[in-house]
Order: sequence, then structure tokens, then C-alpha cells
Amino acid sequence: MVREWLASAVKKVTLEVIYEVVEERTKEIIELMAELKKRQEDDFRFLNQKIDTQITQLNQKIDSQITQLNQKIDSQVGQVRQEIGQVRQEIGQVRQEIGQLRQEVAQLNQKIDSQITQLNQKIDTQITQLNQKIDTQITQLNQKIDSQGAQLNQRIDTIIQLLVDISKQRSP
Repeated sequence: MVREWLASAVKKVTLEVIYEVVEERTKEIIELMAELKKRQEDDFRFLNQKIDTQITQLNQKIDSQITQLNQKIDSQVGQVRQEIGQVRQEIGQVRQEIGQLRQEVAQLNQKIDSQITQLNQKIDTQITQLNQKIDTQITQLNQKIDSQGAQLNQRIDTIIQLLVDISKQRSP
């Protein structure tokens, strides 16, 4: 029993020592965590201040660059407007030239129409003359064919008669 009591006492003492050591380490850890938390908060404040400063500087740079860009844009818009004015003037000139060209084309079309009409009249006259010549030549050919046809018919009749005579002479 003494042994059990000693073992129990040793266990209790050991546990109490362990609890004290754990408690001391826990306090140290809690203190370290509090210190870390304080450092972290300080670091965050410092970083936030630094970020705020940098954002302010960036905003100033951006504002400056936007101002410069706006000035460049205004300058370029002015130049583009001048160029647009010049282009409009050139377009006006081109329109005038197009109007003149249209008048010239209309005149040319009238001349072409007149010449086409004259050519059509000449062609009609020549076609009529050719038709008359063709009719005359066809009439002459028909007359020749008729005359030669009559001669052929006479020859054929003569040949047939000769054949009939020959066949009569051969048959007794």
C-alpha cells in the first residue's frame, strides 16, 4: 500500500509539476501571442499608412497624367477638326468636278446618241439596198434554175425516150 500511495503521490506530484510547466509555457505563449498581435497591429498600421501615402502619390500622378492626356487630346481634336475642314473643302471641290464631269458625260451621251441614230439610218439604208440586191439575184437565180430545169427535163425526157427505144430494139 505504501507503494501504491507513493506511486499515487509521485503521479500527483508529477502531474502538478507538468501542470505548472504547461501553465507557465501557456502564459509565455499567450504573452508571445499578445506581443505578436501587437507587432502585427503596428505592422498593419504602418502598412496602411504606407499604402495611403502611395495611393495619394499614385492619385496625384494619375491626375497629372490625365491632365496631360486631356491637353494632348484637346490639341489632337483641334488638329482633326482642321483636317476635317480641309477634307470638307476638298469634298466640295470634288463635287463641283463631278458636276462638270456629269455635264460632259451628258454631252457625250447626246453626241453618241446622235451618231448611233445616223449609223442606224445608214445601216437601215444599206440593209434595204442589200435586200433589194438579194431579191434581184434570187429572182435571176430562180429564172436560171427554171430555164436549166426545163432543159434538164427535156434531156431527161430524151434519155428516157432513148432508153425506151433501146429496150424496144433489144426485145424481139
